[in-house]
Amino acid sequence: MLSASDRVAILLHGGTTSSRGKTGISLLRYSTLPIVAVIDRDAAGESLKVLTGIDRPVPIVAHVTDALTYAPTVLSIGIAPSGGALPDEWRSELTEALSAGMSIVNGLHTRMAEDGELKAALRPDSWVWDVRQEPQGLTVGSGKARSLPCRRVLTVGTDMGVGKMSTSLELHRAGLKQGLRSRFIATGQTGLMLGEDGIPLDAVRVDYAAGAVEQMVLRHGNAHDILHIEGQGSFMNPASTATLPLMRGSQPTHLVLVHRARQTHIQSFPDFEIPPLPDAIRLYEAVAAASPTSPAAKVAGIALNTFHLSDEEAQEAIAQTQQETGLPCADAIRYGADPILQAILNTPIPSSP
Repeated sequence: MLSASDRVAILLHGGTTSSRGKTGISLLRYSTLPIVAVIDRDAAGESLKVLTGIDRPVPIVAHVTDALTYAPTVLSIGIAPSGGALPDEWRSELTEALSAGMSIVNGLHTRMAEDGELKAALRPDSWVWDVRQEPQGLTVGSGKARSLPCRRVLTVGTDMGVGKMSTSLELHRAGLKQGLRSRFIATGQTGLMLGEDGIPLDAVRVDYAAGAVEQMVLRHGNAHDILHIEGQGSFMNPASTATLPLMRGSQPTHLVLVHRARQTHIQSFPDFEIPPLPDAIRLYEAVAAASPTSPAAKVAGIALNTFHLSDEEAQEAIAQTQQETGLPCADAIRYGADPILQAILNTPIPSSP
């Protein structure tokens, strides 16, 4: 699969400046592999730094044909359409990439390695990696993670797509800088595409979801001081199902609530209001403590997504959130995760039942 010698182009049509492109944006922000082109017909020729704030010298081109100029070896799909299915309009570009000798990293639900048209275009030395595949050997959850001595930090959100993975990664990076034995546990396709250990939770059958999370946490817990478990979904979003198995499987000792500043309604369901942050905190803490096996995890801090605000507006939003919740608050990407990490380290691990 991916190696240090690969050169990546990211398929990101319409996603450079929208929430649909969170996978591609995360690859641009965190991947250690060379990214040689972004393919987005809606933003071709524009500056990646101006559009996203990511200071990485990557050209934005309109089509796969244009990206071939930069000699990519891999095409990573950086967009997440609703439902995770492959849009028909992308087929010609994927076929063109494969015909040119590129490999494909596919984070969609559609299995491309089994697609007859794409298989016919695949060159002998290339491959297709369907990231969203259920691991082998899963069992149901058992609550065993509660016995681990490490801190287990789960990011939870007021909506989907607000920055839970980025927050977990930034907390992990901050921990490593402090000399902690820290580990990031990926639970979605983007983290796996970054080369992190984990599972594609939304590809796991619901009966085994908590057990799949538990398996990953048990694999790393005894060898680390702190695990940062990537959050998925939101209790507030009616389309989301992933948060509860994450809680059951990881048995978190600490929660971090992630919220997009000034967002008042669920993005995909504008008729549904997001509750005030103190109410959201109480809900997550109550559910975390509801199981008789679980530690009574508390929200240690608020990660506020302020990308859409000016610096002055962001600082005001952070201060207002701290006053509203009585908890440390930071934009982990923009200003660093240290205040939230310090709150986690200063909060004792709750005793298991």
